[in-house]
Amino acid sequence: MQRRDIIRATLAGMGTLVGSGTLWAQKYPSGTVTIVLPLQAGSASDVAVRHMAERLASRFGSGFVVENVAAAAGVVGLDRLSRAKPDGQTIAALNNSITTILPHLQPQNVKVDTRRDFLPVTGIANIPTFFAVPRNSPIRNIQDLLEHARKEPDRITYSSGGVGSPQHLATEMLKSYTGIKLVHVPYRGASQAALAAASGEVSLMSMALSLAQPFLPDGRVRFIGYCGAERHPQFPQVPTLQEQGVAKYDYSSWIGLFLHKDAPAEVLATLRKASEAIVNDPALQAQIQRSGMDPWPRNAEQLARIVAEDYARWQTIIKEAGIQGS
Repeated sequence: MQRRDIIRATLAGMGTLVGSGTLWAQKYPSGTVTIVLPLQAGSASDVAVRHMAERLASRFGSGFVVENVAAAAGVVGLDRLSRAKPDGQTIAALNNSITTILPHLQPQNVKVDTRRDFLPVTGIANIPTFFAVPRNSPIRNIQDLLEHARKEPDRITYSSGGVGSPQHLATEMLKSYTGIKLVHVPYRGASQAALAAASGEVSLMSMALSLAQPFLPDGRVRFIGYCGAERHPQFPQVPTLQEQGVAKYDYSSWIGLFLHKDAPAEVLATLRKASEAIVNDPALQAQIQRSGMDPWPRNAEQLARIVAEDYARWQTIIKEAGIQGS
């Protein structure tokens, strides 16, 4: 074969690769990738996403930088993501609050369809949540709480990081499922709300394990119920709310990665494959556990189903509770 024929054959082969997307997939990413997280730096979700970013950078040999866009309860972050070029160089890190709750709280402000505009890549972590009371509280369990709330419907207070926060919604779910009345005391953030519960300023808080950890060694807070469907392995002595008579109660706060729906299919497939391998790595899972979270290696199909189920459930709860975002 002459040199000219060899060149033609090589170019034809390259054209085939480009057409099939293989060449593009091999080149991903083309420079630093930005992971936009519409939550505060230092939050449990932020910690999990940064663990993930480190491993993605190592796997691809390129930088993966986390950008926190925490304004307006996530609305600004969603807007930032919707305007980003859909080439795979910008990844969305979204939790259940932003994906399945915020659209019902602020429909006038959320200009994207979180179920359809962002395609799931992988789940990363689940944030264990417990109902906690101050050390000297007379409330010993969930049934105690229900009895106190029914006897004194305007006396039992609960703290949260603000309207629409995970702590607020987890408690509203409890109210919706039991019919009790509790008084909401919002704070400027989840950390301040946890401190209020530990100091006895409020009666109760739906508290992530990562928030509770500073108050557990000296017993400033006590767990009276776990919000998940099964007992947490680190606290097997704490029964779930379902075990304590609150049928179907199952609250979890998860964080996962998503990509814009218009991103190239080859890039989506490449990112999914790499991310699923990472979240199933025992080393990452151990790191997540040390940070007060549970590994949550959900694949794209599982994550899509969870988003759809959570979206419908929160739509009902928010409507029944009459909750409105700012």
